[in-house]
Amino acid sequence: MKKFFAMMLALVMVLCLAACGKDEVVKMRFVTGGESGTYFAFGGTIAQHATNNAKGIEVVGLSGNGSQANIQELQKKTAELAFCQSDVMAYAYAGTNLFAKDGKVDCFSTVGALYMEQVQIVTCDPSIKTVADLKGKRVSIGAAGSGVYFNAIDVLGCYGLTEADIIPTYQGFGDSANALKDNQIDAAFVVSGAPTTAIVELATTKTAYLVSIEDANVDKLLQSSPYYAKSIIKAGTYNGQTSDVTTVAVGAVVLARNDIPEDAIYALTADIFDDPASLVSSHAKYGEVNLEFGASITSVPYHPGAAKYFAEKGYTVPTLSK
Repeated sequence: MKKFFAMMLALVMVLCLAACGKDEVVKMRFVTGGESGTYFAFGGTIAQHATNNAKGIEVVGLSGNGSQANIQELQKKTAELAFCQSDVMAYAYAGTNLFAKDGKVDCFSTVGALYMEQVQIVTCDPSIKTVADLKGKRVSIGAAGSGVYFNAIDVLGCYGLTEADIIPTYQGFGDSANALKDNQIDAAFVVSGAPTTAIVELATTKTAYLVSIEDANVDKLLQSSPYYAKSIIKAGTYNGQTSDVTTVAVGAVVLARNDIPEDAIYALTADIFDDPASLVSSHAKYGEVNLEFGASITSVPYHPGAAKYFAEKGYTVPTLSK
């Protein structure tokens, strides 16, 4: 009888340990971007690598509809992780610009900044040599209310132009590239890490050009909107690009819902930042990932799991109180 009870107790303990082991795996949905953008491809790579290599987490990459929509997915609890532009997440946390109508959203925190997203102005019309030449032209300025839309309005503004000075269309990256290909628009704003799939594909089928922003206009924009940084898209980034292009950029940041366990976000952060140089073969953007930039966000606090990781590496970041 004693032997029987001992066996039963051992069986119960094994079952409990197995159940606990299952509970330790935190499953996270990572909403990224449209299938023609960098968010989608890089986000999927991050998700797969973390699932295969990080302890206790499973991450699945999902397509998304841009930074504002991604934050709304976090708010609705239909995603645990999200890619977002650094300017848009600041808008959400402060309840301004895109989020002025519905108020601030603070259900999320920072995991880390990964790379810079360039404001790319692409055209197939060689007569468009500067942003000033967009006046009166058919220009895609991103989905209505998107981060790209506000970036486009900012860039036009530093040339004294408004939305009323162009013939605007409101399209995502893939649709913009197709519209350029079919001569339905004259230019498009694309905000994504270069090289961007939509522009790569366009430049292989038509002669495409990137429009530079003059230094004086860059300086003017940085004074009014300090969340931008000057950026250079090197010659040869795209087929037929023979010279460097000057523009501005915002940061591409991974966000997490505040209610995700600390250990899970620590594991994800470590998987992204421990040795990104070794992962460049899986996606080129790993080559831009580094600890200093990762810990550079000040507008939104870091998740405690991410803050713990960066502290171990010698970086102090603003964080949510536990």
